[in-house]
Amino acid sequence: MVTLVNLRAYWRFLVVLYQFSPLIVAYTRDKRKYLLFGGGRRVTTEMRVERADILLESLLTLGPTFIKLGQLLSTRPDILPPEYIEVLGSLQDDVPPAPWDESKAVLEAELGPVEEAFDSFDSDPISGASLGQVYVAEYEGEKVAVKVRRPGIEDLVEADLRVIRWSMPLLMRFIGEGRAFSLENLADEFAKTIREEMDYAEEAETLVEIQENFADDDTLVIPEPIPERSDDRVLTMEYLPGTKINNIEALDDRGIDRTELATNLQRIYLQMIVDDGVFHADPHPGNLSVTDDGRIIFYDFGMHGEVDPFIQEKIVEFYIAVANQDVDGILDTLIEMGTLSPNVDRQVMGDVMELAIADARGDDIEQYRVNQILEQVESTIYEFPLRLPRNLALVLRVAGVVEGVCVTLDPEFDFISVATDYLTEEGYREESVQKIIEGVGQQGQKTAQSLFRVPPKLERVLDRADRDNLTLNVRLEDNRGVLDKLAKRLIYGIFLSFGFVSTVIIYALNPENLVAVGAAGAPTGVVALLLWRSFRSRKGIRTTPQFTRQNLKERRRE
Repeated sequence: MVTLVNLRAYWRFLVVLYQFSPLIVAYTRDKRKYLLFGGGRRVTTEMRVERADILLESLLTLGPTFIKLGQLLSTRPDILPPEYIEVLGSLQDDVPPAPWDESKAVLEAELGPVEEAFDSFDSDPISGASLGQVYVAEYEGEKVAVKVRRPGIEDLVEADLRVIRWSMPLLMRFIGEGRAFSLENLADEFAKTIREEMDYAEEAETLVEIQENFADDDTLVIPEPIPERSDDRVLTMEYLPGTKINNIEALDDRGIDRTELATNLQRIYLQMIVDDGVFHADPHPGNLSVTDDGRIIFYDFGMHGEVDPFIQEKIVEFYIAVANQDVDGILDTLIEMGTLSPNVDRQVMGDVMELAIADARGDDIEQYRVNQILEQVESTIYEFPLRLPRNLALVLRVAGVVEGVCVTLDPEFDFISVATDYLTEEGYREESVQKIIEGVGQQGQKTAQSLFRVPPKLERVLDRADRDNLTLNVRLEDNRGVLDKLAKRLIYGIFLSFGFVSTVIIYALNPENLVAVGAAGAPTGVVALLLWRSFRSRKGIRTTPQFTRQNLKERRRE
């Protein structure tokens, strides 16, 4: 089996190399215009969009594993430029269904004969994806949805994962050192993610966990799994039909309040991310429906994410900073989360944030959307060499997709207002204010203590100075070698003066002996040259920042 997987991987590697060859040539020409010689060339926005389209077509052609990889890459603005993120964001996990005979073989391998496992079974799938497809059946008199892993997908995925690992050294040649780190980690993360998504037993556990977290919430419905008809490759669950959440006309015909629906969806995701720490990570309209009484149905928990307490706390601080239009607070939170370098130009990033908020405000100063802020941040993330933690990337993607669904339901939807109300109700804003007050109190206490400690110490210092018994220890930080340069110039100056005087004296005593004059003057000339060079500024290689205020103005005009 291992040999077969290796052989398949070798063949797939050649197929992938052929499929991506136009992009490989293009990226090589960016460094050397004529492949083997010539300088680099400037890559325009139009060129990036064109390449992103080629990448999209290549991923679709290569099949399930690479479709999933493209979806994951669409959440990683620290690896790809914004043009790629936008194009790959449209990548749909929708492929032709596998033949029924092959799916039936998977079902019977896990559950036994289909006729015995279910009362009835419709062999036409109601939805198909790259890793599995869903059928409708009857079990114990009730309609159920049966999710079956795509036949033979395991070997294909394992072969493709090997191809991706083998391709890493080649890809590293076309990206910077900072992004190379992120890309290398992404390969391991992707392998873990896709294996988890193929494990339907884990999906069932996630489904149950989220269901328990919302046990007392009547704004959503999560299908109940049926363990006795589920396994690693088959997941049977309650069948819950509904109206697609983006079917506006149907929702209006049923008299459903779309603003309330958007609010409920936003609050559900806030609870998942901020409170529970585990969330449904694929909220596109195909996975969200609405019951006739206005409750939201969630499908497909294969893609899910987890958030640790530290990131949860920082996400809350980020939301509060955005709500308060606190640019410094936003930057501090991004730095603490590790998405922004501590050495970043805060002025430039502050301008980006201010523009993002100003662009999103509209007529009403309170009406602005986090998604637009995220887009600005994401485009900047690529231009600064940053590292974006995987689950934080998922949070960013989920926030963007959810906000898009909410705006579809209600074009005037106020994300910040909903988030602010939720954080206030849950006590997060009060807790934030309390932390600030505690911080101020501690600082005040330290200041008061200093007021009592300083006068006696100051009096002792003055007494010692009055007795001429005061000693000062001075330590100079000279990281740039200024003192060393001054010492060299002083020595050069002394030697130059000595050499100059010696040369003049020799010339005055014996002007005809040019050899003696030259012997004295040559070292003097060398010292003069060294002294002159010590005053020259070092020109070296100058770098041009990738993101300047001029770039900012150009973006603003666009």
